[in-house]
Amino acid sequence: MSWLLPLPVVIPLLAGALNTVLDHVAPKWMHHAVTLGAMATALGFSIVILIQSMSSETLHWFGGWTPRSGVALGIAFAADPLGAGAAVFTCALTLVALVYSVTFIEGEQRKYDVLMSAVCAAVCGFALSADIFNLFVWLELVGVAGYALTGFDVRRVRALQGALNFSIVNSVGGYFVLTGIGLLYARTGALDLAQIGRTLAGQHANGVVIVAMALIVSGFLCKAAVVPFHFWLADAYAVAPAPVCLVLAGILTDIGIFGIARVWFTVFDAPFGTHQRLVGDTLLWLGICTALLGGVMALLQSNVKRLLAYSVICHIGIILAGVALLSSKGVAGAATMVLAHGFLTGGLFLACGILVVRRAPRWLAGLWFAGTLALIGPPYIGIYLGHALIDDAAAEAGRHWPQPLLWLAGALAGAALLRAGVEVFWRGEHDDVGLEEPREARVGVLVACTALLLVAGAVTSLVPGLGQRAHYGADRFRARAEYADRVLHDRPMKTTPHLPVVLQPTSAESLAYASGATLLAVLVALLSLWRPRLARRSVLRPAVAGLRAVHSGVIGDYVTWMVVGTAVIGGVWAIGLR
Repeated sequence: MSWLLPLPVVIPLLAGALNTVLDHVAPKWMHHAVTLGAMATALGFSIVILIQSMSSETLHWFGGWTPRSGVALGIAFAADPLGAGAAVFTCALTLVALVYSVTFIEGEQRKYDVLMSAVCAAVCGFALSADIFNLFVWLELVGVAGYALTGFDVRRVRALQGALNFSIVNSVGGYFVLTGIGLLYARTGALDLAQIGRTLAGQHANGVVIVAMALIVSGFLCKAAVVPFHFWLADAYAVAPAPVCLVLAGILTDIGIFGIARVWFTVFDAPFGTHQRLVGDTLLWLGICTALLGGVMALLQSNVKRLLAYSVICHIGIILAGVALLSSKGVAGAATMVLAHGFLTGGLFLACGILVVRRAPRWLAGLWFAGTLALIGPPYIGIYLGHALIDDAAAEAGRHWPQPLLWLAGALAGAALLRAGVEVFWRGEHDDVGLEEPREARVGVLVACTALLLVAGAVTSLVPGLGQRAHYGADRFRARAEYADRVLHDRPMKTTPHLPVVLQPTSAESLAYASGATLLAVLVALLSLWRPRLARRSVLRPAVAGLRAVHSGVIGDYVTWMVVGTAVIGGVWAIGLR
């Protein structure tokens, strides 16, 4: 039923509009009821869309403007399994964040509910959109609401500074995307993704298309906080309220990777398919550098939320590496890892919120360490399945060298989180955790939301059939010709194969890497607990000082790195793709 597709977008937007109209008129409980009810309803419709999408892309043409003779005339939503799954995940995480926020957020809660509804609607629109300009529109709506949520506590100067860095850097990234879209439109005369891909498939890819791809991909890399576009993320996450960090870490950074995958497989694979190795290698190296830098920077932090932010950067790099392999198994691994990582990182950020209400209760330590271990990925725990699928994809492509580097990066980030847990819960080092000012809240609600996410993330790799369905969704996501036929000619998709409901098997190599990474994380965490003594003798002190200097907090430096990164990516592709 095509009329279902707009509902995950329309319902949260209507809830936000209703809360705006009822501002200062209705009681607070009514605002909460409207927001939570709308989010639960949107989640229900998203699940129905996901189920339907497993058999064929479900289409909705706004205003009834369907294609004529294979030419797109209107704007469409198209739901494939990965896009619909992203909408389900978005609604679920936003619902948990809103429940957590009922007692956690102080002051102007009605405006907060409106902004959260806008974020959910925009991400769902981004995941379902079949029009490249509307990808930009939804991306900017996500950004505007995200900037306001990051600086929501306007009483704190640091919150405003973090929001300002977030907004300036991501606005520049948005201009990159918009400029690239303009170049594509000039070259093809189309904005529908399927139409652009089909048009470019019959043309020689000239410099205009190369520049367009470099700008669009660089803009999405900025949204995803990939090196060297990553500087804004730690500044924003360190100051945003805990439930906002759940949404930022679990949803907002991931849609940048989703955008790269979407435009490559539907648009740029057509003209550059014969050069996909060069494109994939560029993204793969960016992913590996991002993962390693995130892991190292996490070890250098004393602020818990900033540490978690660099852990997010680390895992974003691993997810990008999976997509960069440009295979179904790599995309499936990235999608599965997004699921587990969103739950686990979101749960750890919510645990930071509990630390604001109750200073380091010992019973919270169990949740913290369980979530941290799941984020490292021991065999069949937490992110392991996604990591293992990426390992298999790399091995099938004849690339065995990325695997140890990616597991090493995750181990470094995990070691930083283990060390932070010991410092906060056992040593009582609370002064430097960098949290918000203490407040009152119902701890039972906060603990329930935190535990729900951490448990869901920990058991993700044990869900029977998840790996097989992710692989099937990735096959559909990559099928450019079938996607174009479905969108432009309304031709039915292939029959859904029978998908087993069994645990996804993984290689012995992945089991060994996972076990080794877990052990390494524990050893590095123990070693880093004595870092003050070691730092005075360390030969790495100049390198550490250099890393800290690069992450200066100066917005001009951040924009400079963005321009340099875009120029390098564009230069590599301009030379190699001609």
